[in-house]
Amino acid sequence: MRWLGKTHVITGVVKDMVMESPYNPTVPTVFHMQPGWVNLITIRINPKMPIQDALSKIAPVFKKYNPGSPFDFKFVDDEYARKFSDEQRTGNIATVFAALAIFISCLGLFGMASFMAEQRIKEIGIRKVLGASVFALWQLLSKDFAILVFISVIIASPVAYYFMHNWLHNYQYHTDVAWWIFIVTAIGAILITLMTVSFQAIKAALVNPVKSLRSE
Repeated sequence: MRWLGKTHVITGVVKDMVMESPYNPTVPTVFHMQPGWVNLITIRINPKMPIQDALSKIAPVFKKYNPGSPFDFKFVDDEYARKFSDEQRTGNIATVFAALAIFISCLGLFGMASFMAEQRIKEIGIRKVLGASVFALWQLLSKDFAILVFISVIIASPVAYYFMHNWLHNYQYHTDVAWWIFIVTAIGAILITLMTVSFQAIKAALVNPVKSLRSE
């Protein structure tokens, strides 16, 4: 290879490394050994060798030729991870707010379940007198909430996919949005809803019908 008017021998080829912004594609890069004084040396460590063993062999060679300079090093993967510090910070904040939103939603569901159970207490008493089981009454009070959550997931999933797909495509190297994530999310949302509502539903189903119908 000729560069700067001189012929150079290519001694090795490595895989693509993201040296600049992760939003941009990698460009052809040449690592050239500059004769004389340099302030940076790029070294490829054998992946089969433990990092500490490799550093223990590199350090004496470095100190031999640079006794007055400290042996300071950094890894490409660490530098690459730092490029995503903003995204990681945003992800952590989003996780906290998502957990807070789920908690507030559960409080709202709990209150709505309590209100609906109170509103239908006489209906539940009549059904129980007619032979309805606790499980049947639990289904009666819980299914409306589960259906609403299911409809919400159906509406929200395409919107979430659209924004996630566009966000991921800001990067040249990205993964695709897996379809099973939305199924797991739907199942998780319905389970959280049922667990939240079940306490009030079962409590209402266990009430003695004599107490709920004594005013009739």
